[in-house]
Amino acid sequence: MSSPLRTSGLLMALAALPGERIAVGSIVAALKDRAYALLVVLLGLPNCLPMPPPIPLVCGLVLAFVAAQMLTGRAIPWLPSALLSRSLSKPVLTRAIDRAVPVLLRLERFSQPRLTVLGSVYAIPVLGLLILVLALGLVVAAPFIGQIPLGLAVCLVGLGLVERDGLLIIAGTVFGAIGLVLSAGFAYAIFSGIHGLFF
Repeated sequence: MSSPLRTSGLLMALAALPGERIAVGSIVAALKDRAYALLVVLLGLPNCLPMPPPIPLVCGLVLAFVAAQMLTGRAIPWLPSALLSRSLSKPVLTRAIDRAVPVLLRLERFSQPRLTVLGSVYAIPVLGLLILVLALGLVVAAPFIGQIPLGLAVCLVGLGLVERDGLLIIAGTVFGAIGLVLSAGFAYAIFSGIHGLFF
């Protein structure tokens, strides 16, 4: 990676961008060679907190779009101009970053390059599939708190990619499995309730 900043430094730099809203295109430009990994972290961050609909849905859909490109082996993420021109509320983004940075700093002290094969260019399509599954889980997650395990999972996988730490990727996979089980249970409960009403 060419950038000397670690994950926490890059996120704090994003939070310092001027304006009340930050365009998606500005975020992608700031991430440079770490665009995939940091986009994954950024899309996971809001879901680590209790968030009302449609935030998990929107994050899940955009994350699925990014993951699909990882799955196809595309070197640099492409986003349509309509999405690049959209903006995020800086207070929401800053609040999520402010809460995440202390945790990231502790993780960065612990994190180091290991099991690097899990973050290699050959593993990117596999990780793309994993993130795509997590993204679809976010789309159907229970409102307000059901997305939290999946948000943590996405952040850990993204952080593992940035730091080239396969152990963090494995931890993210474990959290993801827990989150997917919870989301599947919620989806099943909704389906059973609808089925009971009409049949």
